[in-house]
Amino acid sequence: MSLFKSASLVSLLTLASRITGLVRQLLIAALFGASPLTDAFNVAFRIPNMFRRLFAEGAFSQAFVPVLAGVRAKDGDEATRDLVNQIATVLVWALLLTCVVGVALAPVLVWAMASGLKQSAEGFESAVFMTRWMFPYIGFMSLVALSAGILNTWKRFAVPAATPVLLNIAMITAAALGAPWFRSIGIAPIYALAAGVMLGGMLQLGVQIPALLKIGMLPRIGWRWSQIRAAWFYPGTRRVTSLMLPALLGVSVAQISLLINTQIASHLTPGSVSWLSYADLLMEFPTAMLGVALGVVLLPQLAAAKATDDGARYSQLLDWGLRLMVLLAVPSALALLTFAKPLVAVLYHYGAFTARDVEQTSYALMGYGAGLLGLVAIKVLAPGFYARQDIRTPVKIAILVLALTQAMNVLFVPRLAHAGLALSIGLGAMVNATLLLVGLIRRGAYQPSAGWGRFLLQVLAASALMAVFLLWSAETVDWTAFAGGRLLRVGLLAAIVVGAAALYFAALALSGLKLRQFVRK
Repeated sequence: MSLFKSASLVSLLTLASRITGLVRQLLIAALFGASPLTDAFNVAFRIPNMFRRLFAEGAFSQAFVPVLAGVRAKDGDEATRDLVNQIATVLVWALLLTCVVGVALAPVLVWAMASGLKQSAEGFESAVFMTRWMFPYIGFMSLVALSAGILNTWKRFAVPAATPVLLNIAMITAAALGAPWFRSIGIAPIYALAAGVMLGGMLQLGVQIPALLKIGMLPRIGWRWSQIRAAWFYPGTRRVTSLMLPALLGVSVAQISLLINTQIASHLTPGSVSWLSYADLLMEFPTAMLGVALGVVLLPQLAAAKATDDGARYSQLLDWGLRLMVLLAVPSALALLTFAKPLVAVLYHYGAFTARDVEQTSYALMGYGAGLLGLVAIKVLAPGFYARQDIRTPVKIAILVLALTQAMNVLFVPRLAHAGLALSIGLGAMVNATLLLVGLIRRGAYQPSAGWGRFLLQVLAASALMAVFLLWSAETVDWTAFAGGRLLRVGLLAAIVVGAAALYFAALALSGLKLRQFVRK
């Protein structure tokens, strides 16, 4: 399967995940709106997700996948299987300890994440209770990350990309069926969502097992002390853990930024945490479909190219990924800046979600949109360092960007409130991506191919034309007080989005850009 087909498959399945995630969020927004209890759930859910991004999909994946791909390229499948068994043994025992400690320290974690919830006693206590229920979710997702690393190295992209759909289905079921039942027995309906999260975690881990069995890579866990000790001192384990330390610091910087922003948001107008969460979900569509999909496909390929000292292939992979990223991320960013309110209104303006919620969420979405290109580019550029087992450079850049982001918060938050937090993150991502790109070029790892100047002009010109059309569409229609009915409003939005995409690609074609160059890779 070509790189383009692999990326398209991951992107398509990611789209399915994000659509079901959007349905999940729409249902939660309609049933619960933005309140102290929804803030409590969002904080409680963010805590295990923060640790998941920190350890599972963050430091662990960044360290594990390059080592795994390198061992397979150089030493074959048998050595790779031995590495997987030893890593899995250490990981399982570390997760058991982490989950026990996390449940015990739930009040401290909630206070550290969002002490402002204490403005409502019910909100803080609910967040602690739901954190205790949902913290073991990190255990399921860390093992899913292990499985995904193995399957992606074997170019089995479908199962890892489709797995998140199961969490969304579980949470949708919990909201639609569990919440009314909880209400009928006198329990706050929001607690049903915590049960849905845990069910989703179990389902996501369960579907990995048949896929791993099919390629003969289902890990064997060591339960005796002698096996645990041998696994810990195994050379491959030591290599992965040594890479995890700087990776953990780098991912921690991003999560510290998230923690600080959540803490700040919890002290702003009630509902601010939820407005940012609703905007963040919409941001995940382009970020995941473009950045995550490309990163998932590129990292094992880059690591294999590095392991076999194929520098030309390495540079070509990065160039292809960056061009495809620019082709799709630039118009997406302009769409979020010019068409944010219609998107939020059509997708969220139902039930308890008010016109004010639409406006405030739109401001946050525009803030994120200002940095979409950087957020997506990081997903392509950072694997260029991870594949070289150079994790220290992205860490140093991340620390610098953290300081810059907080400085921007001081400037933006007093003027823009929660939207200032989103804008700081977006602009910080642009700086991060720029420094990563410069670092790869200076090291000689990436040599941009000819034609970048003309390509950028073609993309910018077509994107500007599309943005004018979207801006006109946003101003012409009153999207929050639309009188034509829900289905007509949805249909109108879909027609405008399709029309904008058609206008963009038609403008590219007229400018002479050949899209087939991206398909052939």
